[in-house]
Amino acid sequence: MTAIRVAIAGSTGSIGTQTLDVIRAEAGRYEVVGLGVGSSVDALIAQALEFRPKVVAVADPAKRAVVAEALPFAEVIADLADLAADADVVVNAVVGFAGLPVTISTLRAGKRLALANKESLIAAGPVVQPLRALPGAELVPVDSEHCAVHQCLRSSNRPADEVARVVLTASGGPFRGRTAAELAEVGVEQALAHPTWKMGPKITIDSSTLMNKGLEVIEAHELFGTAYDQIEVVVHPQSIIHSMVEFTDGATIAQLSLPDMRLPIGYALAYPNRIATPFGRIDWSALGRLDFEPPDLATFRCLGLAYAAGRFGGSAPAWLSAANEEAVEAFLAGRIRWNQIGEICDAVLQRHTESADATNMTVDDIVAADATARRAAQEELAR
Repeated sequence: MTAIRVAIAGSTGSIGTQTLDVIRAEAGRYEVVGLGVGSSVDALIAQALEFRPKVVAVADPAKRAVVAEALPFAEVIADLADLAADADVVVNAVVGFAGLPVTISTLRAGKRLALANKESLIAAGPVVQPLRALPGAELVPVDSEHCAVHQCLRSSNRPADEVARVVLTASGGPFRGRTAAELAEVGVEQALAHPTWKMGPKITIDSSTLMNKGLEVIEAHELFGTAYDQIEVVVHPQSIIHSMVEFTDGATIAQLSLPDMRLPIGYALAYPNRIATPFGRIDWSALGRLDFEPPDLATFRCLGLAYAAGRFGGSAPAWLSAANEEAVEAFLAGRIRWNQIGEICDAVLQRHTESADATNMTVDDIVAADATARRAAQEELAR
């Protein structure tokens, strides 16, 4: 069997390193042909020495020469978006809006995109959607929730007609059950202490505010064409049920596993087949219980903001995503309090005045919207 050629943009982050775990476990099934990073070159060099890719991409121009000297067998390039050229599957594990070029270039090249970078689809849905129809282009989500929905939908021959609800589960993050008053003075270390998942800092903070779940609501709408009124969020602290789909006959199909991102990564790499390594296998005799509760929209206001931005459409999701990135960066740097993340996002979204019509939006329009929203966020942060 010919090995599937894999390129990983953002290879040294949480998703990137776990993708390499999957490839190690599935010996001989995958060949790493490309690795890409922004500036984490020491980790990149170690990965490349192990996997011997043909191409490595380094966004930081000051560090390319170091990489080229350490990896004489590999071509060193500047643009992570060019990793799609020699790959069958590109894993987009870049954090934030910076992952948009990788999403666009992979789909334009007619390749499979294993998408962990939700922001590029959320912010640029009107631009990305037409690319999914190109010959060979395929988008398989790596987010555990959307991967779960993707699997559940395979039980229907006519999902457009038979889906009644998509139910996204949320762990509730480290602050589940806390009031707004109790959260007024929480610090970065507390917000990064996620109870069930091991993720990068930006996504972990998003989980603590429920912005991560709000962005996933928008992503679910973009991925599956499900109306916002048919997408619900339920808090499920054990993180065993990763999401559910309810069908018109009342049946609900759910995907269950222990919280292990290597399972959805492996699903995206092997689709439409499955890998042989049982990441996330459940010991049913030890599981105990599964709990569910509604989200607290008053305390975790970011979830409601995401529904509002998604329903408005156009560039509003791009504005919200950009504002959130700026606010989270400010929180991680100690410039604002945790509860001000939602306040900044709300203030920026209220300044959004662009049309909801996304019919003729271009990549340049999305980039401009992102830049405008970031300026607005910086102005709000300065106050």
